[in-house]
Amino acid sequence: MSGGSAWVVAYRLALTLTAPIAPLVLRHRLRRGKEHPDRWCERLGIAGQPRPPGALVWLHGASIGEVLSALPFAEQITREHPSVNLLFTSGTVTSAELLQKRLPPCARHQFYPLDIPGAVRRFLDHWRPDLMLWIESEFWPSMLTEAKRRNVPRVLVNGRMSPRSFERWRRMPAMAAELVSGFDLCLAQSERDGERLRALGGSEVRVAGNLKFAATPLPVDETELTHWKRAFDGRPRWLAASTHPGEEAFAARVHVALARTYPDLLTVIVPRHPDRGAAIEEELRASGLRIVRRSQHREARADTQVYLADTFGELGLWYRFCPLTLIGKSLLNGGGQNPIEPAILGCAVLFGPHMDNFEPIATELAQCGAARRFVDEADLVNQLLRCLNDRGITDAMGAAGRAFAMQHGNSLGMTMDSIRPFLERLPPSPEVT
Repeated sequence: MSGGSAWVVAYRLALTLTAPIAPLVLRHRLRRGKEHPDRWCERLGIAGQPRPPGALVWLHGASIGEVLSALPFAEQITREHPSVNLLFTSGTVTSAELLQKRLPPCARHQFYPLDIPGAVRRFLDHWRPDLMLWIESEFWPSMLTEAKRRNVPRVLVNGRMSPRSFERWRRMPAMAAELVSGFDLCLAQSERDGERLRALGGSEVRVAGNLKFAATPLPVDETELTHWKRAFDGRPRWLAASTHPGEEAFAARVHVALARTYPDLLTVIVPRHPDRGAAIEEELRASGLRIVRRSQHREARADTQVYLADTFGELGLWYRFCPLTLIGKSLLNGGGQNPIEPAILGCAVLFGPHMDNFEPIATELAQCGAARRFVDEADLVNQLLRCLNDRGITDAMGAAGRAFAMQHGNSLGMTMDSIRPFLERLPPSPEVT
């Protein structure tokens, strides 16, 4: 038995022994709002819907970013194979809420099961997928092992391997090789990602580009956008998007510094997790700023300094309303959020030193003039001041971002070309009488 196989056996045994406490863990997460109150049993592999007849393609993405990048891909599959059923899985409540609004008619959503052998077997026994498409960078040993044992074809789509993850896996080479080689095909986002997947043991690795470039621009309520633009016409504004703990206070300090030059400045903060809204408001009020929370159904006023948009699914509105966008999860640690979404919509993009999850894209955006990287709080203040002082800089960055996204828009076609042979081998759908 190889070292990787031995590790997988030990891993699955350990999780089997801890399986009895899984419901207690899920109930604790439920109390914290981390699980869906009516669907948490899906995390134990207990299906919430019947399996439809016919071929079923399963797409899994960890959270919002992954499932959003998969939607145009899924729509293309249904155009070419209209009789195929799609199953989406994800692990977060917010991603499930988003998918409920945007799934194709032939698709359904379930929460991804815990990687406990019993939950994994229940999930696969019920859904019996004919093709497994995993998005980006999730490697769950029990699921990969069990799917391989059942001869389910497995493809890693939009594969990503950050420098931090690569270094971590390189310290466990046998384990990494066991997991990465568990895919029949790995489609990498970039040459760098492809090289890392090959180094970890991927035998069939191709570069197909980043599906996030193929994503449909985030939706917007045009009436709402028109209202905001009219209400704040001429008022300087900027956006801190998808922020994480600690970054809201960072943005508030930046606002105070900018307000010395622009006293009518409006700062819009969109937290990655809207359920943190109350805690963020309490934290920011201590700084003396005048704050309005969107979840309280309150309008920003002429004297509002910080507008806390703690609602779900409205980033498309704020990217279009604010020409200057700061990318969250890049300031203090974490690896950054998706910079492509604002670039597609013509925003000037600013991000901090921690963009590991999107490093190749971040570097290219900066090189083409669509984005700027700042090193600390003072640097961000200076860069924002330059953009606010000269709208031409902001407009040029936004135009460069749009052009960059268009140049990299062939990822969907390259991905479809690679998985088409798998789709053509799907079993025929039953005849409808």
